[in-house]
Amino acid sequence: MRSDETDDSGLENGGFENGGFENGGFENGGFENGGPALFRLVRFWSRRWSGLAAEELTGQARHVQHILTVEAAEGAADADVGTIARRLGLDHSGASRMVRDAVAAGYLVRSAAERDRRRASLRLTAEGRALLEGSRRWQRRTFAELTAGWDDADRERFAGYLRRLADEQGA
Repeated sequence: MRSDETDDSGLENGGFENGGFENGGFENGGFENGGPALFRLVRFWSRRWSGLAAEELTGQARHVQHILTVEAAEGAADADVGTIARRLGLDHSGASRMVRDAVAAGYLVRSAAERDRRRASLRLTAEGRALLEGSRRWQRRTFAELTAGWDDADRERFAGYLRRLADEQGA
């Protein structure tokens, strides 16, 4: 982005005053602009990826919550509404509504937890696994498209750093 351009947030230089990589970022050997660049990407993709992926995978952009719910439930040994709430950063009632809708759509099944029969345990259905697999394919394809102009070593290094950051944050 040139210094006189604005992104769709209406803020010059993607929302931080010193510009992007062209003004003291990684090309100049510093990491000071890593944080602003990270948050600029988060802002950019948080407004785009979910609707695009949901529409492509389910036919309706409003079903993004199903993808988020299935991703939050996947991999948890004994997922419940509390698990979804923690993983998505929601309150219990918001997570409960998302779980209810994902169950109604056939992506999750609710049953009594093995350890505590009073609790409801969640697990992915075949449709939920298919939605998750489709979501991951879409994410991989998008990463490949965004980094298509990079050499393979840079793509692999960046992917490794992203995985490391996500793993270290428990994301």
